[in-house]
Amino acid sequence: MLEYRAYEEIERYLNGQMTAEEKAGFEALLRADVRLAEQVREHRQMLQALKGYGKRQHLRQQLNLLHHEMEAGQQANTPNRWKVYWNRQKQTIAVAASVSLLSVFGTLWSVQQMKAPVKQQTARYVELRREVERLKKAQTAIINGINDASKPAPPRPATFSGTGFAISADGYVVTSSHVVEGADSIMIENKAGLKYKVSEVYRDEIHDLSILKIADENFEGFGKLPYTFKDIESELGERVFTLGYPREDIVFGEGSLSSASGFEGDTTAYQISIPLNPGNSGGPLLDDKGNLIGVISGKQAGQEGAAFAIKSAYLLQLIEELASAGQVQPVALPKNNALSAQSRPQQLKKLKDYIFIVKVYN
Repeated sequence: MLEYRAYEEIERYLNGQMTAEEKAGFEALLRADVRLAEQVREHRQMLQALKGYGKRQHLRQQLNLLHHEMEAGQQANTPNRWKVYWNRQKQTIAVAASVSLLSVFGTLWSVQQMKAPVKQQTARYVELRREVERLKKAQTAIINGINDASKPAPPRPATFSGTGFAISADGYVVTSSHVVEGADSIMIENKAGLKYKVSEVYRDEIHDLSILKIADENFEGFGKLPYTFKDIESELGERVFTLGYPREDIVFGEGSLSSASGFEGDTTAYQISIPLNPGNSGGPLLDDKGNLIGVISGKQAGQEGAAFAIKSAYLLQLIEELASAGQVQPVALPKNNALSAQSRPQQLKKLKDYIFIVKVYN
């Protein structure tokens, strides 16, 4: 169920507006759809926080009214029942007001945290989008004399870059959503020098995934992709590897699957022991047999070798939902793995044509 369709149903479910039959069907869907269940949980927490905030605001208004009535009584210089009450209860009321204000600020902070993805709210999680070295390129341009007024202006350099990879032969590519955030235009380029302009088809910020589609009329297809997508969980300790673009040249990284959950227990991701750098986001994570098991998303600050990847099961689910909703054409995922019996160097040689540097212009 896509976010824009799920929101209304989640509201009806939490507000008790569903019939018994609808409620039973929705709860069955929650048990089958992990992403939807997580959205319901987060939405319930947000509503509870807002409800608590409203109660505290009401208490604060009552305290303010009491204070104003007391001041009015003092200005009139007449005996006032509130003044007597204040003299007796002022210490208790002051403590209650302090607790209320602290709770209000705590609630506001919690609501703000829930409004944005948890990963973006903590400095301990590092997203691996690479900022392009503009100064270095500008200096090279000056040396080569391409800023001469008599010559055409050089191409506009990309602002950010990351990694992406093909998911179907007809031009669909996946990367991390934070890689292409704020993009005016997006280009992809592989090791062979093939360059294509792409457009974003869909963005899933919750799971940090973005589906791109090649928008080049001259594109004739990728041909047969050599890898397949794993739809079940991988085992702890499995050897895994990735290819990506932390710099202009493609870089190989290898390690093991060190946890079945990601940052702060995120069950939609794996933790892996591969040292990664800005630019690796959006790259593929593969097992020894060349099955794609995840999409690289980030790492933990200060912990070398503690990186994270969104599980391929969520990518597959997203693709299926988009096709069912008619937002993309049915995606023909590869079904035959040509990497399983190959040595690692041979696997990398077959893979590199389908791994792209994603260049973001804004």
